[in-house]
Amino acid sequence: MDTGLIVVGLALLLLAGISGRLTGTPVTPAMVVVAIGVLTGPLLLDELRVTPTSATVRSLAEATLVLVLFSDSSRVDLRALRREASTPVRLLGVGLPLTVVAGTIAAVALFGQLSLSDALLIGVVLAPTDAGLGSAVVTDIRLPQVVRQSLNVESGLNDGICVPLLLIALALVAGGGAQPARVLAEEVGYGLVGGVAAGLLAGAVVLFADTRGLIADEWRQVIPVAAALVAYGSAQALGGSGFIAAFVAGALFGLLTDQSTGSMMRFTEEAGGALDAVTFLVFGAVLLGPELEHVTWQIVLYAVLSLTVVRMVPVALSMWGTRARPPTVAFIGWFGPRGLASIVFAVIIEDAHLPHAATIVAICYLTVGLSVLVHGLSAQPLVTRYVRWFTAHVATEPTAMEHGDVHRHRTRRFISPPPRS
Repeated sequence: MDTGLIVVGLALLLLAGISGRLTGTPVTPAMVVVAIGVLTGPLLLDELRVTPTSATVRSLAEATLVLVLFSDSSRVDLRALRREASTPVRLLGVGLPLTVVAGTIAAVALFGQLSLSDALLIGVVLAPTDAGLGSAVVTDIRLPQVVRQSLNVESGLNDGICVPLLLIALALVAGGGAQPARVLAEEVGYGLVGGVAAGLLAGAVVLFADTRGLIADEWRQVIPVAAALVAYGSAQALGGSGFIAAFVAGALFGLLTDQSTGSMMRFTEEAGGALDAVTFLVFGAVLLGPELEHVTWQIVLYAVLSLTVVRMVPVALSMWGTRARPPTVAFIGWFGPRGLASIVFAVIIEDAHLPHAATIVAICYLTVGLSVLVHGLSAQPLVTRYVRWFTAHVATEPTAMEHGDVHRHRTRRFISPPPRS
């Protein structure tokens, strides 16, 4: 284990040392640490050893996801979102279910040994998106706000929504008696309750204590982390989704504290960034690396379909009637990277020891690995290309779906501002 800690420390030092050079390039931090993980894992150097079903992997991924969800949602401009709610509602209410269905159908078609319930598990695991893998898409202020915020809100809520679907699918595979409506209501309902309670509590602390000078500067940074923990823990204790709670708490906290949020979120965002790097390092070493030996053409084909047709066609159908231009539909459809949520869900399946768990997690891990590569490489170039198209064809049309006031919103502290074109 000591060797593993050395590897983690050296990887973080390397990433910190070249982080400035990575800004504005197609190479992302996630790509770097996943590559290091694959090299140092049991497939090659065997210096980083953690059991795939270990509670360490699951706890690390869940903690990272909670902090990232809270910090990402705290940047969402809820006032502006009320005017632009149509697109994220469409993506979550139409696009997400269709993505699950399309992913299930593709799995049934390519893997004859899997049951419909097994295929449903794959569809659910690979439906959530991770905006962090294409961070330029949600942080570049040159993009239309409706595009940025829709992708950010979608990635924040779809993993929490998929939690009850995952539990239902697991119960079906294991032969348990699941009550889908009840599971869904409890996960979403208690998740909202936990998130609202934690967001209100943390917001009240800031509004009451901070305005009276009762909070020391160094402790202001602790408040968002504590709020994320309260949100996740309370929702889990009630039987709800801790991920929905973390996202809701962050959004409400950001709304209540308004301009104060940015200065308080630095520690949370930087801690989330560090945990994100460690999670993807472990993912490359103990989850993705060993699976590369067992890759088949069916798994590769499914991964490609999952990142293209399975995602992009449902998005296009959900955007029908919005007057969005084809480049916008394609842009939103393409930027549905798979990341932390899919890793967490796949580890949960591996822990369940299902009959076809090995095949299911191999598909999921390879898809996430491919997503880290292709979405990372394409983020900055496609953002620049889309911005040029938007500026030339749409920015001056008041009736365009993409049109809107593109104003600055708070970006992650560990991400440098994107280059101007």
